[in-house]
Amino acid sequence: MDRIAILGTGLIGASVGLALREQKFPGTIFGWDKDPAQLGIALSRGAIDEATEDPVTAAVSSDVVLLAGPVFSILEWIDQLGPLLTSRQLITDVGSVKGAISERAARNFGGIGQAACLPGHPMAGKEVHGAEHAEASLFRDAVWLFTPLATASPATALETEWREWVTKFGCRTLDLDPARHDELCAWVSHLPQFVATAMSALLEDKFAGDADMRAIGGRALREMTRLGASPYSMWRDVAHTNTEAIAGSLLALEQRLMHLREHLKTPELRDEFDLANRFRAGRFRP
Repeated sequence: MDRIAILGTGLIGASVGLALREQKFPGTIFGWDKDPAQLGIALSRGAIDEATEDPVTAAVSSDVVLLAGPVFSILEWIDQLGPLLTSRQLITDVGSVKGAISERAARNFGGIGQAACLPGHPMAGKEVHGAEHAEASLFRDAVWLFTPLATASPATALETEWREWVTKFGCRTLDLDPARHDELCAWVSHLPQFVATAMSALLEDKFAGDADMRAIGGRALREMTRLGASPYSMWRDVAHTNTEAIAGSLLALEQRLMHLREHLKTPELRDEFDLANRFRAGRFRP
């Protein structure tokens, strides 16, 4: 693997480039972004070696193509690059929804004469976006999920090598069925985002300009609303492509909140705290 094209040099794409460099990737990293400013920042920070205005040519001439934009852009790139890439190449991505991406990829890749495709999703990120916030260490101790195509042949050498680089970033890897991925991520990633968005929007509606509220809001408020700073441009695509699973998790939370509201003065409130404490003790160990 000598040449990598990163299409989308925002937070995740630029962080991948920085991680590759930190782990001594010896080849050339090409970068493209629809926003020239982001591309320039990625180049100035050393996340990419060359900034290109012709992403198709960069992709066609690379061994590995990483699609690092929002989900809708990934779907568009899959359709555009499908007829152009060859069996000597690998295409992968970092999209937050894998059902729609894997379905589209199966129609374009993995067949005879076609490029290999390994859909992926690093469970890492920030509430801010852009190459200026990229870090080589972003993926350290994170899980990088893969949803291999069901129709794909045995893993190619490039697929194996890409997995090895991901491991060098400090990630644990896990293979999931795309539907299972989207169900789990609706609960562990998408639900927290939409809860933080709703809570932040509610507080802005009720307390906009209230200096006292801002003054007394402490760590709990900051932690609960941190994701409220996340960009709509990314989460719109997630909401549109994982709607059923997200709606199901939101409905379950609505019902749980109603249960809490109804039992603020009953012993059942203790049961909810016990369950919550048990989850935190088992999932987030010191």
